[in-house]
Amino acid sequence: MRSRSVLASCVLFTLVLGLALAGAPGVVSAQATNPRYGQWRLKPADASAPPSTNVMVYEPHNGTGMKISINRLEADGTLTFQWGYATMFDGKEEPMTGSRSQEVASVRMLSDRVAEITYKRDNVINQILTNVISTDNQTLGIIYMRMDAEGKTTRVTYATYERMP
Repeated sequence: MRSRSVLASCVLFTLVLGLALAGAPGVVSAQATNPRYGQWRLKPADASAPPSTNVMVYEPHNGTGMKISINRLEADGTLTFQWGYATMFDGKEEPMTGSRSQEVASVRMLSDRVAEITYKRDNVINQILTNVISTDNQTLGIIYMRMDAEGKTTRVTYATYERMP
């Protein structure tokens, strides 16, 4: 009789724990917890400048990957696709759509908060980005390094993106 009671208690505990975890906010699949998912608007370097119309959208792709699209925010609030690509964060080159300056992109995670993105055209690296998400998951800082055909860095720029509501 006692073993039935212990077994029933274990089953009940497991059932309650499973239901609690399933309904608990913040306890979701790894796919949904990527802090980069969402819409990010370029923050103007000058606070007095008009708001930027550049919006990056990061969304789930094929289970563990991410689809990236760079869009223009229209006056009516809609987004117009400009260019983009998908990645599995494995460093493999993936074709880009819509870009005039790059043909392929590869993304690898350096840590849970830092990604390195490499863009190529004609099999030559022409830009490397370092993308860092803040610990509060509300800001993306990006370092852009442009290269010439010989691989020499010709320009380094920085941008800050803020999460859109």
